[in-house]
Amino acid sequence: MYITCLDMEGVLVPEIWIAFAEASGIPELKRTTRDEPDYDKLMRWRLGILKEHGLGLKEIQATIAKIDPLPGAKEFLDQLRSFTQVIILSDTFPLMKKLDYPTIFCNSLEVAPSGEITGFKMRCDQSKLTTVKALQSIGYDTIAAGDSFNDLGMIQASKAGFLFKSTPQIKADHPELPAYEEFDDLLTIWQGAAARRAACRGGPVCPPGENRRTRGHTQVRLCD
Repeated sequence: MYITCLDMEGVLVPEIWIAFAEASGIPELKRTTRDEPDYDKLMRWRLGILKEHGLGLKEIQATIAKIDPLPGAKEFLDQLRSFTQVIILSDTFPLMKKLDYPTIFCNSLEVAPSGEITGFKMRCDQSKLTTVKALQSIGYDTIAAGDSFNDLGMIQASKAGFLFKSTPQIKADHPELPAYEEFDDLLTIWQGAAARRAACRGGPVCPPGENRRTRGHTQVRLCD
């Protein structure tokens, strides 16, 4: 059996910090994990800017309330969940109601009674990679997709992994990772994987080998 692991921001929903930067008029807050590989450094920098401007959780939540999932994201996730288990691995947990409450593993914020965000708590070190390895340790294969530096670990450690709506720089730095921009293309990959997995259960074992591309897509092979 395999489990799908997806990033949230930039993949299913817009980047929350970019939206908040635009709403608050603080362009420095547009910096995300697409730009900064060190999440701890990035978050401490963000919290320093929020404190400097007297902004807290209430203001961020007001921005989130006005945001919708990316076009096609809800439909993609609904179809994906119809034939595979999906876990969202994210730094934050916005728009859960608008995505019909998928399973999500995320970090948490430390918030004072005043609403000031005083810190953050990582679920575990390298949380996305650690989660994928934990799933694999109990017998699950994983397929993963994300867009940022902090997604690379789980993508590279999975049976199959993809960049989705990533930056030109990350794609250039990792040409070995198939990259997609459209939900329909990504869904085709997962549907093909599910079909091949089902065929392998009832037929001969698939021949060993690396993932390969077919008609412009990567053929995901989960039955080696």
